[in-house]
Amino acid sequence: MLDKAINFLKEVQIEMKKVNWPTRKEIIKYTLIVVGISIVVAAYLGGLDILFKNIIIERIIL
Repeated sequence: MLDKAINFLKEVQIEMKKVNWPTRKEIIKYTLIVVGISIVVAAYLGGLDILFKNIIIERIIL
């Protein structure tokens, strides 16, 4: 059991060396893209929410 665990950890270490890690610049770029898209989607959904709320309120009042 212990041999299997040690072998597994050695294989993990080998595989981790093969990983192509992003640079700091890439991480910042991708983070800003995700935040920007999130803001756009939030604004779009918020706008739809306000629109539908106003439509429903107008129908209730009329």
